[in-house]
Amino acid sequence: MHKRNHRKWLGLAALLAVLALVAGACGSDGDDSAGGDDGFRIAIVAPSASNDLAFTQSIVDGVGALTGVSAVDVTDGTFIVDDAAAAIRGYAEEGYDLVIAHGSQYGGSLQEIAADFPDVAFAWGTSSDTFGLPNVSAYTAASDQGGYVMGVMAAAMTNSGVIGVIGPIAVGDAKLYVDGFVNGVQANSGGATANVNYIESFSDVALAAEAAQGHIANGADILTGTAQMVVGATGVAAEHGAKWFGTQSNQTALGADIVVASQVYKWEVVLQGVVDGIKDGDLGGEAHTIDLANGGLVIEFNDAVDAGHARTLGENTIKSIAAGLKQTGA
Repeated sequence: MHKRNHRKWLGLAALLAVLALVAGACGSDGDDSAGGDDGFRIAIVAPSASNDLAFTQSIVDGVGALTGVSAVDVTDGTFIVDDAAAAIRGYAEEGYDLVIAHGSQYGGSLQEIAADFPDVAFAWGTSSDTFGLPNVSAYTAASDQGGYVMGVMAAAMTNSGVIGVIGPIAVGDAKLYVDGFVNGVQANSGGATANVNYIESFSDVALAAEAAQGHIANGADILTGTAQMVVGATGVAAEHGAKWFGTQSNQTALGADIVVASQVYKWEVVLQGVVDGIKDGDLGGEAHTIDLANGGLVIEFNDAVDAGHARTLGENTIKSIAAGLKQTGA
């Protein structure tokens, strides 16, 4: 897998330092193959580092699990929308078979670019909007489902009765996750409280750490959050011995003794069909969702943390949601 036109994610020296310690758990960019070699090339444009243990890593890992792909190129760190648009257009001009714009903030740019390249297939998320274009696929995650599961578990595990949630911006799969988590906490009869703080940024590690400190000061003994900024919050959780629930990617590497479980996005569950369709001449026009039922969302438990009865509750809740027997309320 190649990384091209890589731009530094400005202001995130702390994040990069932490990620350097866990890079071994996140894979590498040295493999050009993603499961096959028949001349099919995919390009990914994403806002944060490819090994962020969160949003961008989820799509890099997902594409890496696809079959029938000969090469994958990644332009990460494009939090600035104009930079992302230039990369998306550049890949389209080079004739990539599928160009993935992994960021809801890229929608306006993608709508314009995709219309200029009707013979190139595009995918973007998290969103359900294809703009009515036959060469655009949209993908999203029913992240409220895993959020609900972990909210149920958190409510069963807390000793203080206070749980802290650090959200980025209240949009897309981030808002779904937070809403689902809060509803899961409230569904537990133990009376635990989930306090939510949206920091209005996907990338501000320092602000996420500050929000986490605030939750700890308010008595929280369990924290959760979503987006690439959570490395700041997990550092605070580890410092104070608070348990952590992760989402988007497996975040156990950020605290093997504090991360209880992670909701992991398996984008390959829907992207494999997109790739196969492109090969058959179908460039897109459909919206796709990953969830617990189709295996696109997977709760990965950290066996190093003894969750006791809470894990059993979580496993039963997964089965109920996947079977359509329980609603998350999000």
